[in-house]
Amino acid sequence: MATTQTGIDILLRKPSLLKGRKIGLVTNPTGMTRDLRSTVDALAALKGVTIRALFGPEHGVRGEIQDGLEVASSVDAATGLPVHSLYGKTLKPTREMLDDIDLLIYDIQDVGCRYYTYLYTLSYVMEAAAERDIEVMVLDRPDPINGVQADGPLIEPGITSFVGRYPIPPRYGMTIGEFARYANTEFEIFCNLTVVQMDNWTREMWFDQTGLPWVTPSPNLPTLECAAIYPGPCLFEGTTMSEGRGTTHPFEWIGAPWLNGAALAHELNTRNLPGVKFRPQFFAPTYSKHAGVACSGVQVHITNRDKVKTFELGLHMIDACIKLHPREFEFLKTSWEGKTPHFDLLTGNTHIKPDLLNRKPVSEIAKTWQKDLRGFLRRRKEYLLY
Repeated sequence: MATTQTGIDILLRKPSLLKGRKIGLVTNPTGMTRDLRSTVDALAALKGVTIRALFGPEHGVRGEIQDGLEVASSVDAATGLPVHSLYGKTLKPTREMLDDIDLLIYDIQDVGCRYYTYLYTLSYVMEAAAERDIEVMVLDRPDPINGVQADGPLIEPGITSFVGRYPIPPRYGMTIGEFARYANTEFEIFCNLTVVQMDNWTREMWFDQTGLPWVTPSPNLPTLECAAIYPGPCLFEGTTMSEGRGTTHPFEWIGAPWLNGAALAHELNTRNLPGVKFRPQFFAPTYSKHAGVACSGVQVHITNRDKVKTFELGLHMIDACIKLHPREFEFLKTSWEGKTPHFDLLTGNTHIKPDLLNRKPVSEIAKTWQKDLRGFLRRRKEYLLY
């Protein structure tokens, strides 16, 4: 199959669309052409194209900032352009940031998971653009974990946050351009939106089938294998256990100083979860939870990525930890911002946590979101491009 051409590659063949425009570019290191030129450099090289400012999501325009840390506005050393941070005190572009801009271009590789904040940076950009009558152009990129599978509960009213702003499932199966179309109508943003579609991408494709180079979308998602299971083990962010941050295998390794990793691996393997196997793993994170402390845990190994139900996988892993260590296992009492418990923000509701603590079977918990998930899939069809 021919290499997928992303939105930036298509746009570069149509430079007339940009001539005379005053551009604000929302991007990070994943914004690049198929031959590894940054989107910033590729657009700046076009005659008659003027980039007025860069806008950075979580982790920054250059991608060097760790998760959860505030990103400061600055001047980009390579281009001399002002860089406006959209993560920290300011999530939505201000009127001052948008002065002298008539086109906002968004080019960032998403990972296909609701918890990923790049989605909501895009939504805030779209809202600000709608208020100022500025066009938004999304340069489409693949859903790296395929655009078919969807899994997990939708967010309930009142549980919204920057890791879950809208009622979509944790794994939603849309490209970033399709999400923009969905959000623009379903959540009544109604900005002037253009999506530059890809060539040679189909819904069932995983990123390693596109022929495109993998560029780490954020510091703790170094590989496609990590991204493939991220919607499940990411739930451990809402517990006192390590989700593998500060190791070479974030989200693939989970553990704690008090955990019996061998027993956990055995328990999980006896559940015969589709597409995965587990083995004991010892590690000592270099930062984040339990930094410098030896932890016992497990590594998740994918045996068939098309069969893994990632969100249910995460619930099974937590359920097994509660079963084996009912005294030691704890959920965090708040989010990182000191508000609603982080686990509730990730799951998007308040009933999954007590259900797990009361040892309700995961199979029964999963039944609670199936009707809403089917409704989402019906609505999603209208916005799909591929």
